[in-house]
Amino acid sequence: MRKNFGAKPICYPQPVFILAAYDENGVPNAMNAAWGGISDDTQISFCISAGHKTTHDILVSKAFTVSMADADHVVECDYVGVASGNNVADKLDRAGLHTTKSEFVNAPLIDELAMALECKLVSYDPESCRLVGEIVNVCADERVLTDGKIDPAKLRPITFDPVNHTYLVLGEKVGNAFKDGLKLK
Repeated sequence: MRKNFGAKPICYPQPVFILAAYDENGVPNAMNAAWGGISDDTQISFCISAGHKTTHDILVSKAFTVSMADADHVVECDYVGVASGNNVADKLDRAGLHTTKSEFVNAPLIDELAMALECKLVSYDPESCRLVGEIVNVCADERVLTDGKIDPAKLRPITFDPVNHTYLVLGEKVGNAFKDGLKLK
């Protein structure tokens, strides 16, 4: 028997993304966002309200980065979600996070977070809160690579559990994409 929960934003997994952008003065800011995902081969989309300082910064700079939150930085990643850049001007400093300017877009990369998508703003609809970015580059620190590829076991990305309000680290390999299902063909 199934239990009905009604219409709620419950979906597993919900990656924890950290969006970062520069404001009009070149000051970096970041926020935690779980409602997003790949929406085309070179696009990523998010649902973020217009009231976020980071939304404002993205609209000003026309660029942003999307870092994968990881198990080693749960506290810092949660902090940039619970502290508003509208009220805390130095929240990245308070979180102990450092930034480096992207080579590809006018946006900050968060040094402590090992993987990021570097994006140009495609569109933002304040009515639906839908932000769309064009992925210009994906970068990853060598510390999370195995044989030149991103290794999720080293990256240890986290997901948001919207039911229990917890963060979970992605787990074990259970199969091979585009291969295991061929057994049923």
